[in-house]
Amino acid sequence: MTQLLHNPKIKPEHLARKAIVYLRQSSEKQVRQNKESQLLQYAMAERVRALGWQEVEIINNDLGSSAGLAAAQREGFERVLSSVALGEVGIVGSREVSRLSRTDKDWCRLLEVCQIFGTLIADEQQVYDLNNLDDQLVLGIKGTLSVVELKVIRQRMLAGQEAKARRGELFKRLPIGYARDPVGKIMFHPDRRVCEAIQLVFAKFRELWSVRQTFQWFRDHDVELPVNPIQGTRLIWKIPSQSLIRDILRNPFYAGAYVWGRRPVNDLAGRRPARETSERDAPRRRVPRLHPRSSCRLY
Repeated sequence: MTQLLHNPKIKPEHLARKAIVYLRQSSEKQVRQNKESQLLQYAMAERVRALGWQEVEIINNDLGSSAGLAAAQREGFERVLSSVALGEVGIVGSREVSRLSRTDKDWCRLLEVCQIFGTLIADEQQVYDLNNLDDQLVLGIKGTLSVVELKVIRQRMLAGQEAKARRGELFKRLPIGYARDPVGKIMFHPDRRVCEAIQLVFAKFRELWSVRQTFQWFRDHDVELPVNPIQGTRLIWKIPSQSLIRDILRNPFYAGAYVWGRRPVNDLAGRRPARETSERDAPRRRVPRLHPRSSCRLY
């Protein structure tokens, strides 16, 4: 039997409404691997019951959803806001407040609607009443720390990527025609057919001197090229698109040069700007002859 905990901030009007326990993990990988974190978050429901609530709703729709900037809309979080705005919720509980929001906008929305409708907020340690100035201050600080923490983590990750790129060791995915040997060294693809297919692209371009005409030749003759799949590592073969032909011809990797930062990225939203790349867009890092130049004389 759950032992009831007394808290002077909890009034009968709060207990007359239901409690919501909100769960979130930032990625599907965390959902699969961090089971202990899930159990700790689910345990928050028992804490809420110990505070006196009989009706406890667990919202776990956002397991696997990021709460950061430019993330997709969170169905579970929107349900929390809607329920609070309908006056149905006496308390919103989450193990850490960072589970609720990682952006100033969402955090302010939550605090505002909870204050208007007299809804409490609880984490593992405290119960907060938004009509209490001290609680407002503490939640504001925790919300700010939650937002800053995510930015610090992202900056550390980007710094690590840049350091790896300066050494010429950052590879998101190897271009078609290359593979890794058992010790991780870059080598030509062991399938000769793959190498010959890429060689054919450069041979036809030297013959036609036009990306469009090279693409049209492959299309007219139904010649398939290997492409990297969206998921997985096994190459798939299909009739190439013009963009695939262009990307192969413009990729300096086939000349034996490692280049990083070829395309500008909007750091704030993590999306590419809607503009064409130009020759003036210099790569941020170029390392010549880092890996073997193709023996098929691709360049």
